[in-house]
Amino acid sequence: MSFIPYALPLTGDEEIAEVVDTIQSGWLTTGPKTKKFETNFTKFVGVKYALAVNSATAGLHLGLEALGVGPGDKVITTVHTFTATAEVIRYLGADPVFVDIEGDSFNIDCDAIEKALITHPEVKVILPVHYAGQSANMTRIMKLAKQYNVKVMEDAAHAIPTTHNNKVIGTFGDITVYSFYANKTITTGEGGMVVTNNDEYAKRIGCMRLHGISKDVFDRFTSTKPSWHYEVIAPGFKYNMTDIAASLGIHQLKKAWKLQERRQEIAYRYNNEFSNIPLKVPLIVNKDDVHSWHLYVIQLDLEAISISRERFIDILAEKGVGTSVHYIPLHFHPYWKDAYDLKETDFPISTNIFSRIVSLPNYPKMTDEQVDKVISVVKSVLLEHKIHV
Repeated sequence: MSFIPYALPLTGDEEIAEVVDTIQSGWLTTGPKTKKFETNFTKFVGVKYALAVNSATAGLHLGLEALGVGPGDKVITTVHTFTATAEVIRYLGADPVFVDIEGDSFNIDCDAIEKALITHPEVKVILPVHYAGQSANMTRIMKLAKQYNVKVMEDAAHAIPTTHNNKVIGTFGDITVYSFYANKTITTGEGGMVVTNNDEYAKRIGCMRLHGISKDVFDRFTSTKPSWHYEVIAPGFKYNMTDIAASLGIHQLKKAWKLQERRQEIAYRYNNEFSNIPLKVPLIVNKDDVHSWHLYVIQLDLEAISISRERFIDILAEKGVGTSVHYIPLHFHPYWKDAYDLKETDFPISTNIFSRIVSLPNYPKMTDEQVDKVISVVKSVLLEHKIHV
């Protein structure tokens, strides 16, 4: 209780036993455990193909490459995300078209998407981010994609398990990419998964994730017959997942709904306790959708308190509560700002909320006592610094 970190993974004896079994098997890199994790993932999401990779960034890169994105193309995405979402576009020599977010969900603004599609006929892909674990408006996004004849790749780094209109995220876009980084809703330490129902995309991603080799390397190394011959058909990448990582993923995936239930329980507790203090709790746009609650993001009412967001974060740390900010919008970062002449006024909603948002601890490993402490500290700090008119 001395200090509550912003995030911690929750793993158990099952994950440990699976990792030990993998190490004792002698097969450490991409092999049978990765295959099992992929098979389980296809069933979990309800798709034909799941391809494990060593990071979500790698998955986003592979996805755009499979969709044919290259120099001269444009990809629409949000400024309110981690840089990985946009940097993969530059990997391929294409350019992002940045748009603002909705003021309620902080997801990509569909009206802004449509304006960008009209203005930029070179757009090849729409790349929405399911912010904090709440689904973007995939119904509207898919209609726009069909209307303007573009592809959709979803950044679902926060979205396990998340649903939209009773369908699991991963069943809407042409390609969807998930993250299993250490602080995500399920984790393999480092890692990601790419899912699709398209045969050609799956074949290309499977090839390009391991050096552009034309056959499955795992099958080549486990074959009991001579199988040394292979062909490199493209300059691929080194993006494969290890069996050690997949061993964690196998059991984390089994727990995905249970882990979501605990994060939701904590989020709802926060919502109830924070009703009469100078902040806004996260808004649920569609109450029928499942929110993964990867992030619990509050907005401080800066007009009603005498401290800045930065000072609020510092005070919480002094009192033993870790926090974070999701995100520093891309138009605040020197590279993106300078490369694309981005201004704060171009994205008024993202700019406005950036100064107000704070992500509070919300992870299944938290005890009830730790949740109580977060609530107590947040309430006491805000009430202490509330401006009395």
